[in-house]
Amino acid sequence: MTGKVAVMTEPGKLVFAQYDLPEAEPGAVLVKVIRTNVCGSELHIWQGHHPTKKSGVMGHEMVGQIERLGVGVETDFAGSPVQVGDRIAAAYFLTCRKCTPCQQGQFHLCENAYRFWTKDPEEAPHFHGSFATHYYIHPDQYFYKVPDNVPDSAAASANCALSQVYFGIEKAHLRYGETIVIQGAGGLGLNAAAVAKEFGATVIVIDAVPGRLEKAKQFGADHLINMKEYDTTEKRAKAVYQLTGGKGADVGMELTGVPAAFNEGIQLIRPGGRYVSIGNISPGQMTPFDPGLMTRKSIEIIPVVRYDPWYLNKALQFLSRTIDKYPFGEMLDADFTLEEIGLALDKSASREITRASIIANP
Repeated sequence: MTGKVAVMTEPGKLVFAQYDLPEAEPGAVLVKVIRTNVCGSELHIWQGHHPTKKSGVMGHEMVGQIERLGVGVETDFAGSPVQVGDRIAAAYFLTCRKCTPCQQGQFHLCENAYRFWTKDPEEAPHFHGSFATHYYIHPDQYFYKVPDNVPDSAAASANCALSQVYFGIEKAHLRYGETIVIQGAGGLGLNAAAVAKEFGATVIVIDAVPGRLEKAKQFGADHLINMKEYDTTEKRAKAVYQLTGGKGADVGMELTGVPAAFNEGIQLIRPGGRYVSIGNISPGQMTPFDPGLMTRKSIEIIPVVRYDPWYLNKALQFLSRTIDKYPFGEMLDADFTLEEIGLALDKSASREITRASIIANP
């Protein structure tokens, strides 16, 4: 049997390649990709902004069906029994447990996280990314069984967007009764709004796209700020202060990937507040910054890349508990075939759609 892989030869250009499906080594799993999404990090790569990945297989947000189990794989990483045919989601990175960050308990900073994701697809086991018909889950990749009541359309976003913001919100120690301002109402922002709402926070969402703002309402946003209406940083900061009784938000989250949002963010936060930066992942993209304001306000800056891998299980359980409360299944607003990945990336980059999903095996 063979499978197909979408290969980026250089930013903005794709070809397709066929490979024999690999056997699963001991501890590994081969899955058939059910759905895989276009995440913001894929857009950075597609546009040539990623610091290291300039070619190869892309894709990491996915839900798949187990096709082959390696020797010794009887349960997921939470101890739930698994078998061929089960739906699972996997953390998109490795956790080696041996490098310096792992030894310090900082699993999300594993130095070997992308050991296979960066490999050329010609190198076995070929299926290093999820923009393909199949995906190879290595022994050091945490994976979890998808709860039965969570549809594919919701589960596909768990292993990046939802897990990422869940981790960031807990790193910021968001508490019941606090106010959070979320910059960006894409996939990350919508998930963050729902998690923050379930934490008991008042949620403010900022975006420039009316459709995204309307969707943010459905995901728990209490207040919406349209950047076209409030067209300067000063106007947006004033709006946030008015919504928070003049004090500013307790917590801010940057989920836009726009460098200028970082400088704006600290102006939205109260003195002593916390600011989580997740969206800006491309080094070298510069923006003016006011360090004196940060110091004077004593704002805690919390940069977050990836997540501790067990947050994927927390994300899946969160979906299972709240699946009837928020329209997670509707977050993916455009479906594409594997052959249409280039179109999906372009439409996502132009913000014509909020969250594109690839159905790899129709």
